[in-house]
Amino acid sequence: MNLNNVLFKHKDNSPLIIFRIIFGLLCFLESVGAIATGWVKRTLIDPQFTFSFIGFEWLQPLPENWMYAYYLVMGVFGFLIMLGYKYRMSTIMFTLMWLGTYLMQKSSYNNHYYLLIFLSAIMVFQPANKYFSIDAKQNPSIKSISMPYWCSLLFIIQMFIVYTFGSIAKIYPDWLDGTVMELLMRGKQNYYLIGDFLQQTWLRYFLAYGGILFDGLIIPLLLFKPTRKWAFYASIFFHLFNSIVFQVGIFPYLSLAFALFFFEPKTVRNIFLKKKPFYNKGEVIIPAYKKPLIIIGTIYFIIQIGLPLRHHFIKDNVLWTEEGHRMSWRMMLRTKHGIATYKIVNKETQEATLVNLDDYLTKKQQRLASAKPDVIWQFAQHLKKEYAKKGDDISVYVDSKISVNGRPYKSLTDPKVDLAAQKWLTFKHSPWLLPSSLEEKTSN
Repeated sequence: MNLNNVLFKHKDNSPLIIFRIIFGLLCFLESVGAIATGWVKRTLIDPQFTFSFIGFEWLQPLPENWMYAYYLVMGVFGFLIMLGYKYRMSTIMFTLMWLGTYLMQKSSYNNHYYLLIFLSAIMVFQPANKYFSIDAKQNPSIKSISMPYWCSLLFIIQMFIVYTFGSIAKIYPDWLDGTVMELLMRGKQNYYLIGDFLQQTWLRYFLAYGGILFDGLIIPLLLFKPTRKWAFYASIFFHLFNSIVFQVGIFPYLSLAFALFFFEPKTVRNIFLKKKPFYNKGEVIIPAYKKPLIIIGTIYFIIQIGLPLRHHFIKDNVLWTEEGHRMSWRMMLRTKHGIATYKIVNKETQEATLVNLDDYLTKKQQRLASAKPDVIWQFAQHLKKEYAKKGDDISVYVDSKISVNGRPYKSLTDPKVDLAAQKWLTFKHSPWLLPSSLEEKTSN
């Protein structure tokens, strides 16, 4: 197979043009929707401080109500992406602002927020404003009806990685025996009209095994022309179900938009851009950026494949320790609840006091600081800094007990270890985490 033909053979760019419009619209709706639903207030304005990603503690929300302005500006950039106006600048700014809001808080972490960073970054390099855009209208010299195949291939490979790791991660006992899905559906019991339906035993197994099959097969089935249409229908059901039941924001609709890159460009053009000339020359145009593109693309996808595998090289079960959980496409895999007691000991007087979490954290943050090891460690560091401001040198001892997938509560942290004196180990196991006992199961 000739690599040049794979990467640089041109085809009609209708899928990319329509995807840009949908992508920009969804970015706009995600930004303004976060304000309208109160998400910005709950997550970024109400807390005294946020749990940033480790290493980015300096990145805190803007003071007072300025995060509303932050999200409005981000929404404007999404809208400009949709219109194709100042496209390159708009995608760069949206990517940087979205990355910032992602790194400055992890109370609302999910894989969809993480994915949007990469999709936005990929869009920066796409020639998505070459047609049906304000840029192309103002500067006709950039106008084009074709694109090299790598433009589609980047999205296809990215989503293949996301779905494949999502499928593989589900192949473990608590998912296969329906425990996880039962617990997830139990929380939806009060849903209007569908609450009782979601409790059906058969549905639990259908969703559990259907999730594995969908994630594992959807990309190959979309690539294969005889199954493409049926795979798309399955995608509509799957993503609309997730949108209604799990309320995961724009991701289901963004995922449906990716289907544009699997259908024939002529089909997309005939539906959405009937007046656009259709490109069918199939020219292979080798650009000057060929070598950097291949090198950067190879490194990028090696990292994308490596990060989800890292937990296999870290001691203990990732379901217990969370070490290697984030940035690994481990989506809706478990339920976890925690109870934690923080004890502060003054090193000079040896006086011990218990921390009232209400004095520092919102209820949502308290749930994280009771069950997530990295957040537990971060809060211990925060307490140390707060007391240091008052001239006190303290130790912080944490007794955290967690329940994973309905199991009995077990001790997660060693209550005899001063977490304020511990360093965070990014790619290693933290020794203050007690061994897991996830082999023990109880009936739910």
